[in-house]
Amino acid sequence: MSEITPPGVVVFDVGRVLIQWDLRHLFAKLIDDPEQLDWFLANVVTEEWHFQHDAGRPVADMVAERSLEFPEYAPLIEAYATRFLETIPGDVAGTHDLVRRLSAQDVPLYALTNFGADFWAMFRPTAPIFDHFRDILVSGQEKIAKPAPEIYRLAEQRFGHAPGDLFFIDDNSANITAAREAGWHTHHFANADDLERDLLARGLLR
Repeated sequence: MSEITPPGVVVFDVGRVLIQWDLRHLFAKLIDDPEQLDWFLANVVTEEWHFQHDAGRPVADMVAERSLEFPEYAPLIEAYATRFLETIPGDVAGTHDLVRRLSAQDVPLYALTNFGADFWAMFRPTAPIFDHFRDILVSGQEKIAKPAPEIYRLAEQRFGHAPGDLFFIDDNSANITAAREAGWHTHHFANADDLERDLLARGLLR
């Protein structure tokens, strides 16, 4: 059904679509030994553990609990909370230009992101690109994270658009599958050039 009517609304993921994100970018500054760095990122401050904040858990609770579990790494775990912006090396090449072009053509833009509420409050003021967006649904604020079906239903309600109107861009295959099952149009993001071609083919970009 979603392929019968072309979409008219674009919904972006944020991490690894609009901004780069890599825990290693911070902790490589703090841990000199490569093997210790690998172990730390695989066992202490991991992406799986970080996902708890995306899903709504306060970062202060996470840091306190993890520091009790790994007391020798407590200062590094604290750095995760206080220096989060250093896990963002920069923008993803090319996608901000696409946002500006879509905005200039008055295409309705929204974002649906797995992002912790505390970290979003730190990050959002540093990123004026989001001034182009009509609304941004942040998982940590809602305490629901992709790929849970409920977050797609909530996005439809918040954004005020039917599933078939929405064209969703995400780098995570599970999130894309869930959006497609919800009836959204999708693009599994790899790079800005492929995305541009898809936007042009669908008539969203001229």
